[in-house]
Amino acid sequence: QVQLVTSGGGLVQPGGSLTLSCAAEGFTLDYYAIGWFRQAPGKVRERISCISSDDGSAYYADFVKGRFTISRDDAKNTVYLQMESLKPEDTAVYYCATDLTYYCSGRYGYWGRGTQVTVSS
Repeated sequence: QVQLVTSGGGLVQPGGSLTLSCAAEGFTLDYYAIGWFRQAPGKVRERISCISSDDGSAYYADFVKGRFTISRDDAKNTVYLQMESLKPEDTAVYYCATDLTYYCSGRYGYWGRGTQVTVSS
């Protein structure tokens, strides 16, 4: 059974940092691309980043470039999203997902449960 467990969210002040984790259970993550998404109240879900499994290449949405970094530790079966210089508009529920492909695709069939990130003073 494919499961993704998201963790690491919380309350942080503007300008602060958080690192989210996406741990794979029931499958070996190192063969697959993993994407990070977020959804704020009343807004559509948006893709933030994705990392492939073949060459580790990463994609970032323009609104997080230079602030967020995606990485993977295949030994720990985990993908991370390091978030810096956080802004109130980064407040959202963050999800990781995969479609069990080695490349970053436009479809994601397996989702973690999400973790809340709140950026507020």
